[in-house]
Amino acid sequence: MKAILRRLRIDTYILAIVAMVVVAAIVPARGAGKNVLDIVVYAAIALLFFIYGARISRQAIWTGILHWRLQSLVFATTFAVFPLLGLGITTLLRGHLDDGLVTGLLFLSLLPSTVQSSIAFTSIARGNVPAALCCASLSNLAGVVITPLLATLFLSAGTGGMSLDSVRDIALQILLPFVVGQCARPFIGDWLNRQKTLTMLVDRGSILLVVYSAFSAGVVAGIWSRVTPQSLGLVIVLDLVLLAVVLVATTVASRLLRFTTEDEIAIVFCGSKKSMASGLPMANILFPAGAVGLIVLPLMLFHQMQLMVCAALARRYARRVADGVAVDLAVVERKR
Repeated sequence: MKAILRRLRIDTYILAIVAMVVVAAIVPARGAGKNVLDIVVYAAIALLFFIYGARISRQAIWTGILHWRLQSLVFATTFAVFPLLGLGITTLLRGHLDDGLVTGLLFLSLLPSTVQSSIAFTSIARGNVPAALCCASLSNLAGVVITPLLATLFLSAGTGGMSLDSVRDIALQILLPFVVGQCARPFIGDWLNRQKTLTMLVDRGSILLVVYSAFSAGVVAGIWSRVTPQSLGLVIVLDLVLLAVVLVATTVASRLLRFTTEDEIAIVFCGSKKSMASGLPMANILFPAGAVGLIVLPLMLFHQMQLMVCAALARRYARRVADGVAVDLAVVERKR
């Protein structure tokens, strides 16, 4: 089965997420079960961000800051260009698409970049991996604070946006565990980095719990009756447009600013990503339980799109870099 999925280029993790959606639709959490699930999800999110804090190297962060031009471009793309595009799209959509999906598209644009996939695709494409590591780490570190602030700025109370309670929950459930993880890094950081299976289980397991909780609450609240095939198709198209615009913008900006090809690769892959690992837990805190499932739908669709598109782009970059190396070697041989 795994060989078939690899041949079809289907991510088993995506299948697990889809399975959680199906389970939530068939057996949603109710009553006492939901209360227990809420406690488990709260603890899982706190543990997830504690591990994030313990694994991110402060040395890597400071090293990345020194490459300030590259960092600044990725940072501006993630937390300025993306949000402005999201704001423009959602402003045009008001009244033409369900408010939950509109809020979800805007929320998607406010999130930090991914860590694992940004680094992985940069490596496949033969780009500047250390720079990608620093960009992704800084983006996630800053996103813990900046994403809630941007949500406060862009999301109105009518969409279930930020409140003082949400700020408190972000501080207690995400920021505090992250800071504690950073403090604990000297003692457990190396050990955690060796525990690949454990950290993967926490990372992916917590997301699966959040997906089940969010979609379960949505089923109980009856939100899925508001999602039509037309609105779902429109969200898919808008996700693709958003991804395409940012990929083109980061590529053009990198070349205009005369970055090396290796740096361009890191900028493109770090600047175009949005983190589902950070987005789902944050949405679970920021928005009413019954609306979360609908709000995170654009993010879940975008996540799969960015994986497929960037996988193809990484292979194309890798061929380009390999061809460039071959040309350079040929020139050297001729000079001899």
